[in-house]
Amino acid sequence: MTNPSTAVRPSILTVDDDAGVSRAVARDLRRRYGETYRIVRAESGDQAMDALRELKLRGDPVAILLADYRMPQMNGLEFLEAAMDLYPAARRILLTAYADTGAAIEAINIVDLDYYLLKPWDPPEEKLYPVIDAQLESWTEADLRPVTETKVVGHRWSARSSEVREFLARNQVPYRWYSSETPEGVRLLEAAEADALNLPLVVTPDGTAMVAPTDGELAAHVGLATTPSADFYDLVVIGGGPAGLGSAVYGASEGLRTVLVERTATGGQAGQSSRIENYLGFPDGVSGAQLTSRAHRQAVKFGAELITTRDVVGLEVNGSARTVRFSDGASIDAHTVILATGVDYRLHNAFGLDRLTGCGVYYGSALTEAANCAQQDVYIIGGANSAGQAAVYLSRQARSVTLLVRGKSLDDSMSYYLIQQIAAIENITVRTNTDLLEAHGDDHLESLTLRDNVTGTSETVDAGWLFVFIGAAPCTEWLDGVVVRDSHGFVVAGPDLAVATTPGRWTLERPPFHLETSVPGVFVAGDARAESAKRVASAVGEGAMAVMFVHRYLEGL
Repeated sequence: MTNPSTAVRPSILTVDDDAGVSRAVARDLRRRYGETYRIVRAESGDQAMDALRELKLRGDPVAILLADYRMPQMNGLEFLEAAMDLYPAARRILLTAYADTGAAIEAINIVDLDYYLLKPWDPPEEKLYPVIDAQLESWTEADLRPVTETKVVGHRWSARSSEVREFLARNQVPYRWYSSETPEGVRLLEAAEADALNLPLVVTPDGTAMVAPTDGELAAHVGLATTPSADFYDLVVIGGGPAGLGSAVYGASEGLRTVLVERTATGGQAGQSSRIENYLGFPDGVSGAQLTSRAHRQAVKFGAELITTRDVVGLEVNGSARTVRFSDGASIDAHTVILATGVDYRLHNAFGLDRLTGCGVYYGSALTEAANCAQQDVYIIGGANSAGQAAVYLSRQARSVTLLVRGKSLDDSMSYYLIQQIAAIENITVRTNTDLLEAHGDDHLESLTLRDNVTGTSETVDAGWLFVFIGAAPCTEWLDGVVVRDSHGFVVAGPDLAVATTPGRWTLERPPFHLETSVPGVFVAGDARAESAKRVASAVGEGAMAVMFVHRYLEGL
């Protein structure tokens, strides 16, 4: 075997609940591969996941995951599926005691299995080593081993530093954070001939140093695609949330030339959720980042292009083509367009919040800032699911979490399961009938003035962290005058156009398809649609359904 060109030995991880089998597998692997690969042995799925998390934190590569099928608590399929979120490029092998065809088919469908190995594997020279050799060769040739991490030097209360960290995290770009006040941070600033007055400093894996880069500059230097490869497509999807990703997956998988254009990062608001527990097929819940990452990989697997940091500012009809215009003047054309622009968090109008946003005040961002909130008193504004999920997540490390709710209870705005969870967590306090009047602080948040709407009294409380989740507004301003929108800016589609559209706006003899906007061939899916359910599952479903109507539209061209 050729020694992979990396300073750290890649790992081969094997997990089997039978201690004797586990030791035997590790022994045989160590004999053949111990000089060039690290052999990691575990006797349960949970133990193996703990080992993988440690390897991930250290930045160590993993070449092969070898899991026994029949393990209690977490079987081999469940382990491999969970491990994919940490090491999607690792080769996956299922080990079983007999030819279980059903398990093999299930594994291929669920975890994209690379090989199915039967026990016993004696002699290993004939039944084990040739399989491992082939998988290691495939892993090495794929050149998917981790690269050196991006380094970010910034200040805790620098708004742009916070934005850069959020951008990298949401785009699944590994990075290491250094405070500008630490010795290593100072050394990096000196090496880049930069200073602590203009932050953040971003050092890419190839050694390029950027001072306060824009999102576009970041994307270009960390390997994110920012430019479409063609001028014309069957389908352009605008927005990379659950609806947009659903559209991209189904469009590309059904043979449409598909490109997804996202302004910041795929996932939308759902991608920032710490835990989604009511999504079908995930009884133990799934983080927004995990769900987004899987959907992203799935779309790319089927051939969809995913373009980031491109802001769409215009939509035009040019004969049978639909032209999408970008803020930089460039454009692309397509037969059809799906608007999956989603929503943005509404801004709170309390005095002082604008000045302190990114410096203790955050809209969303609970995942990125959670580590900094350890043993701190945290405040959250909002009474819907996003606020509740953030409260549960932050309560694990924060000293206290206070949920500020304008209404009289959570019952009308939050899912029942979340209300029950919050009630059971001792360090979460829910303050109903409460408004935020003012945020105080010089260079960062220091205190909040709150008002009790029942008694009319006000009080000022010490606070260094405030997360705001007060509803959302659709990202559709750029569509004004192009498609019909309701009074709140949400896009009207399908049968609802008959009520909302003035005579003459719909030009075709046929009625609009479901999810089709007032412009034929332009569809809308997800939270941007008027009267949508505002749930992840419904957004994904609408994204898939919109593709079905795209096919019907294309048949009529």
